[in-house]
Amino acid sequence: MDVMKALRQRAIRDLVGRRHIRTQQELAAAIRERGIRATQATISRDVAELGLVKVSLGGVRAYALPARLAEAEASGEDRLRSLLRDLPVEVGQSGLTLVVRTLPGSAHAIAAALDRARWSEVAGSIAGDDTLFVACRTRDGMSRVKARLAALASSP
Repeated sequence: MDVMKALRQRAIRDLVGRRHIRTQQELAAAIRERGIRATQATISRDVAELGLVKVSLGGVRAYALPARLAEAEASGEDRLRSLLRDLPVEVGQSGLTLVVRTLPGSAHAIAAALDRARWSEVAGSIAGDDTLFVACRTRDGMSRVKARLAALASSP
């Protein structure tokens, strides 16, 4: 699978997991908001390949991940491991903040997975397009988070 397709499909999984996406046009617009270009035909193929299903969510019919995929992504740390293993990341620091740089359109997914992991050392995160800031509670905690991120990135 090429890199752009993998990034696009990751973004689709993240989007349908976070908000009600009712149509492929809404999905295409949301993907474009993340800086990823995709045609209607490409989105249609992605929906089919991912096996997205339409379910009733709060009285609205919207796309959802199939149960098997949603279960696989339930753990924040597992999701974080998957993202860090598949995406190039560069981790620096400034004060008690880690600065994580990655591919355009990927920072939000990493920040969301990190937030889901609920590491006690992390006070919070802010994500842009290709950079996220991870605020740590202490200097020692920041060192542990940096080491854990590196370990997850290199795990099999």
